[in-house]
Formats: sequence, C-alpha cells, structure tokens
Amino acid sequence: MSRRILFLCSIFIVVMSAFALRWPLTVVPVHAAAANDKSYSPSYTRNGDLVPPLEYRKWIYLTSGLDMSYLPSNTPDMSMFDNVFANREAYDSFLANGKWPDKTVLVLEARSASVKGSINKNGHFQSGGVMGIEVHVKDEKRFPGGWAFFDVASETKATLIPLKAPCYSCHQDHGAVDTTFVQFYPTLLPIAENKATLSKSYLKESPAAGK
Repeated sequence: MSRRILFLCSIFIVVMSAFALRWPLTVVPVHAAAANDKSYSPSYTRNGDLVPPLEYRKWIYLTSGLDMSYLPSNTPDMSMFDNVFANREAYDSFLANGKWPDKTVLVLEARSASVKGSINKNGHFQSGGVMGIEVHVKDEKRFPGGWAFFDVASETKATLIPLKAPCYSCHQDHGAVDTTFVQFYPTLLPIAENKATLSKSYLKESPAAGK
C-alpha cells in the first residue's frame, strides 16, 4: 500500500513529509472570501480534474484529528493535524436529513503539529501553512458509487485518485454515513443517530451506536 493511499485511508491519514514539500498552496482566508460569499458546486476541467475549492475555509468546520491511523503498525514520518470542512449547502442538508446530498464536498486540510512554541508546555498545536489538501466529492452522475477522492496538486488542479484505490473500499466498508467517516464528526454523529441514517457496516462495528 503506497504512502498516498495510506494518507487517504485514515480520515485521509496524514503521513506526508515528502508531499508537504511539494507545493506552497495559497488558501483564500475567511475574511477575504466572505466578500465573495456564494453557493458552491464542484466543477471540472476538460481532462477531468477538479477545480480546487480554495475558499473552503469559509465553509463549515467539522472536526480535527491528530496523527490518526487505521493501521495498527503505522508510524507517521511527522506529527500532523488534519482539519475537515464541508460546503454549507451539504452541511445544512445533513442537519435536516442526516444524509449527504449530491454535490457534497468535504475538504481535508493537513497542517504541522508542533510541541514547542510560545508558552506551550504540553500537548500539540497547529502551526505553519497548509501541508496538503484532499477533497471528497459526491457527484452521482459523474462517479460510479457516487463519490470520488481528489488530490490537490496546485491552486488550479486536483487530480482524481483512481477509483480502484483502497480508500474507496475502506470508506465503503467503514463509513458511518454514505461512505464518509461521520463517526469522527462529533457534531454530526448524533444527528445521524437520531435520523437513523447510520450504515449497517458501522452499526456492526459499533454495536452501541444508534441506541
């Protein structure tokens, strides 16, 4: 299993020391994006690349993880945080229905985890610029199975992760709602429980869920 696939298969597991040095991405900050607030729908280039949603930081923040891994023997090359965001339209729909609508876009942003800095004596804090971005898109007419993963390679290009990559089956087999890891989104999991939209596979893995 490659380093890139390991990244994707652990809430897109962040093990990217080489990837982190590949490009300095300029993310549109919230205060700059707010003046251009509008609904978002995924768009693509002629060759099938996703146009990266660089204003994702004005979207809804869902969760953060630190050095998460779904492989017991995996040891990351460096300590990393990941932050997950959802487009507002998808978030509002999930609140109402406990499901992700078509054209949902989830963005995972990776940042370095630091220990020493300012007055911090224990624990980790996020530092530095964006180290990498992955995008999970629901586009039912475009992708078999409805969802696809993209690797953001630059400010203008996000390349499709091959549909046979292990990340797809991992999300299909373990995602709490519609192949997504809602089990790690603490504000959304109770909604899915109340709406009875948790997947059979997740309920089997977590017998106490949904009760």
